Amino acid sequence: MIGVAALMVSSKILSGEKPDVCRKILEDTLMNYQMALLSYDVLPDERETIVERLHILCQAGASPVILTLGGTGVRPTDWVPEATREVIDKEIPGIAEAMRAESLKKVRTAMLSRGIVGIKEKTLIINLPGSAKGMKENCEVVLPLVDQIGRAHV
Repeated sequence: MIGVAALMVSSKILSGEKPDVCRKILEDTLMNYQMALLSYDVLPDERETIVERLHILCQAGASPVILTLGGTGVRPTDWVPEATREVIDKEIPGIAEAMRAESLKKVRTAMLSRGIVGIKEKTLIINLPGSAKGMKENCEVVLPLVDQIGRAHV
């Protein structure tokens, strides 16, 4: 079973202003792909905090996969792609393009997603939307490839 760390990036969820409906759906989705959620943190919409936490998770090496949820849009507070770029060694644009292409079949606003995918040493980092529906749909595109990606970059 592959272990996954997740970072929900939302100041509103962190403050309790908005409920976090993604965690349970993420856990169930991961189980369908023989993956387990090892950690789940809620972070504020702060670029430096996101970068710091990504570095810590990569250095710890406890999880070969990190999923970020939220912060991939065009709002002034959306910094996840930029934070991820600061951390990764290599970007894998085809995966992010595939996720956007699949999402675009369902909702036109998918073209506003700026999420990226990349590798930091032996850790795969995937930016996902913060909505439960968008997160699940994007997981269904990328999770079947995780094991193959892992074998390719080890």
